Amino acid sequence: MVLDLLLIALAITLDPLPLMAFVLVVASTGGARKGLVFLLSWLACLVLVIAIVLLLTGGQPPPPRSPPSAAALGVKLAVGVALVVYGEHRRRRLAALRASGGAAPEPGAEPAPGAPSPGAAAAGADGASSASLTTEMDRTTGWAAAGLAVLLQPWGLVAAGATTVVEADTSHLASWFALFGFCVLATASLLAVELYVVFSPTAARARLLALRAWMERHSEQAVVALCLLLGFWLVGKSIYQLTG
Repeated sequence: MVLDLLLIALAITLDPLPLMAFVLVVASTGGARKGLVFLLSWLACLVLVIAIVLLLTGGQPPPPRSPPSAAALGVKLAVGVALVVYGEHRRRRLAALRASGGAAPEPGAEPAPGAPSPGAAAAGADGASSASLTTEMDRTTGWAAAGLAVLLQPWGLVAAGATTVVEADTSHLASWFALFGFCVLATASLLAVELYVVFSPTAARARLLALRAWMERHSEQAVVALCLLLGFWLVGKSIYQLTG
């Protein structure tokens, strides 16, 4: 259980989509306060899911090969398959976008006189996009930040975590440490950004927006890798436990 929880939490914290949105939240006016509200709402979702699962199981894992145990493994298998299908869908869409984007410029080719370089154009577009989104975020409230955290929660990954929490035995202190570690690790990247904004507010805004622009260019690859790797792990582990 512990390894599965840590892997799922790592996938959650590395998911680029919530992190990119969180960067906009903390880079806006009153960002530190809005970021804290976002974090608390994010954590509340995780804690609520864990609490519901423990309430249903009574804090005791179902006996091996029992109907509840098989059902939990079946759900975990379904989540794993869904992640693989979703990751493969995103991979194919990314490949199609690359194929339709035209041939890359020849190495050493010079741009036409007066034309901006592709890198400069992309950087300018990213900067304009981030500035526009940050301006929109300036007008949001703490309640909006809390709702954004709920909407951007990677619920597929959280569902995978819920199927693993079924195995938790709350009579052992190690299970509580594992559940606590899951919540902390799943929030680690957001917490690191929040602390950076709190302790270095002047430098944080520009650097975080630059980080967001970089992540926006590589988010598809990250989502594909996370979904496929975690999906195959969950599928393999579930099949092994169901047939072992």
